[in-house]
Amino acid sequence: MPPLRTALLQSSGHPGAVAANLDALETAAARAAAAGAGLLVCPELFLTGYAIGDAVPRLAEPADGPAAEAVAAIALRHALAVVYGYPERAGERIFNAAQLIGPDGARLANYRKTHLFGCFEHEWFTPGEQAVVQAELAGVRIGLMICYDVEFPENVRAHALAGTDLLLVPTAQMHPFQFVAESVVPVRAFENQMYVAYVNRTGTEGEFEFVGLSCLAAPDGATRVRAGRGAELLVGDVDPVLLSASRAANPYLRDRRPGLYGSLV
Repeated sequence: MPPLRTALLQSSGHPGAVAANLDALETAAARAAAAGAGLLVCPELFLTGYAIGDAVPRLAEPADGPAAEAVAAIALRHALAVVYGYPERAGERIFNAAQLIGPDGARLANYRKTHLFGCFEHEWFTPGEQAVVQAELAGVRIGLMICYDVEFPENVRAHALAGTDLLLVPTAQMHPFQFVAESVVPVRAFENQMYVAYVNRTGTEGEFEFVGLSCLAAPDGATRVRAGRGAELLVGDVDPVLLSASRAANPYLRDRRPGLYGSLV
């Protein structure tokens, strides 16, 4: 099975301007497709911006709303899958969500952030209740997670036990927590024997200073690609052959002793 070339869009786009962010996504999709990517991953709340305060209810949309249709059209035009973060409205509730659109424009998976971070998120969002959300793409089992979720080892291990090959983590990682991008994410990839694409915002929005440092971490613990602090489009390969070899050499999941871990839950 050939590698899945994956593009990571490190950008904060245009906070508060959905149409402008869709234009930015169109440009990034064209660049990603030209580089041979089959998947483009955007940051947390890319569709609207992160630090948008009381504009959250106004900009929130259903998972199948107009913005989802626009993203589907972009994915179809460029024949690549797209993951984007957005505020999802479901009745009276709003979720910090990420949606995977296939290269044919079909909605493949929608994930709601389960671990909310800080006062801003707790004020505006309802936490999701489904830890493991997956979809198949080009023979690779994709898992979805958002930012703070990846900092809980139980969360990522649940994905490993469910067979996730590539964990996509749209992120709004801010100063002074850059060690998560630098150290925690590669360790999560190694200890769970999966690829992790961690895709961050950059620059300053309101009170938040985003640190960039997006990366594609491999199951052997190596960081295949790493961004700096500014806007950037990275491209790296998710290689099923390397994944299989790494899992054979590092049998963490086979060597687990679940009977000893009952106190964890």
